[in-house]
Amino acid sequence: MTGFPRDQWYVAAYGSEIGHDLFTRTVCGEPILFWRTRDGAVTAMPDRCVHRRFPLSQPPSRLVDDQVVCGYHGFTYDATGKCVAVPGQTRIPRTARLLPYPVVEQDSFVWVFIGDPANADASRIPRAPWLVAPDYTTVSGMEPLAARYELLVDNLLDLSHETYLHGGYIGTPEVAATPITTEVDEDAGIVYVSRHMDDAECPPFYSKSTGLQGRIARWQDIEYTPPCLYKLHSRIAPVGSVPNPDGTDPDAFHVEVVYAITPESENSTHDFWAVARDFALGDEEVSAFLAENNRTVVLQDVEALNVLEQVIATEPEGYQELSINIDTGGLAARRMLKRLCEQA
Repeated sequence: MTGFPRDQWYVAAYGSEIGHDLFTRTVCGEPILFWRTRDGAVTAMPDRCVHRRFPLSQPPSRLVDDQVVCGYHGFTYDATGKCVAVPGQTRIPRTARLLPYPVVEQDSFVWVFIGDPANADASRIPRAPWLVAPDYTTVSGMEPLAARYELLVDNLLDLSHETYLHGGYIGTPEVAATPITTEVDEDAGIVYVSRHMDDAECPPFYSKSTGLQGRIARWQDIEYTPPCLYKLHSRIAPVGSVPNPDGTDPDAFHVEVVYAITPESENSTHDFWAVARDFALGDEEVSAFLAENNRTVVLQDVEALNVLEQVIATEPEGYQELSINIDTGGLAARRMLKRLCEQA
């Protein structure tokens, strides 16, 4: 599949990345300029002047109060994208304006809508409330991926690769050996993949952060909302422990792993990742450990997928790949993404 689903919301940045300075990021091939206005709101508009297309994020372009001054000819825009000054004349051309992107700041992410702004329904943005919840502590980051975003979707929906690619961090033999269940909610547009390991080795990622040793019950419940948001609900508990009938789960440790999978171009991706936990909330050592180890795991994926991108780019036309049971979630996601592209 080539191209991106349009008329969709994508994560462009963490809210913490955007301040009262010019910030740019390319989403689905579109360079976007961001800044936070004096009243704290995030604005998003095309990162090019309407006059001669000079990038407004490029020095000597600058932000003066809440107005962007183009560093090439001085065209000046306010926070709505309206041009308020042009060089050498008082009349401002009617078409001298930047069309702002719909933007929503939610759950620590800054979301932008790529497509027709008339279709930007903010209620369609999937939630990840743990990332800002007071009873969770979160570490996060973003890594550039020199590969198409679909490869990261495949990777995250088939966690059997943890056994082989991430041994010594999060991978154990049971991950690859345990069958999965896959469900697709076509109406909601969500793919669910679950793997429950009732008696598994405790990998270092969890033994060193929770204190559990030896064998554990380890549940992985994936929820993917195409095109952008992936959530892994991870439950780590003593063997034999199950949640109470009322849903409480006092014997378990819960980790919410969230990925925002944002295409930069057809062959590059912004790989946003966050790990939220409901234990050791104020323990800086645990936070540092999880941040370092999860980034290592992400970089292992990045290295593998960058190689895979090059393989795919040079393979003969018509090459047929093999799929098996562990691929059912990824194949369902591919179908959904293809349908979203066709609808747009």
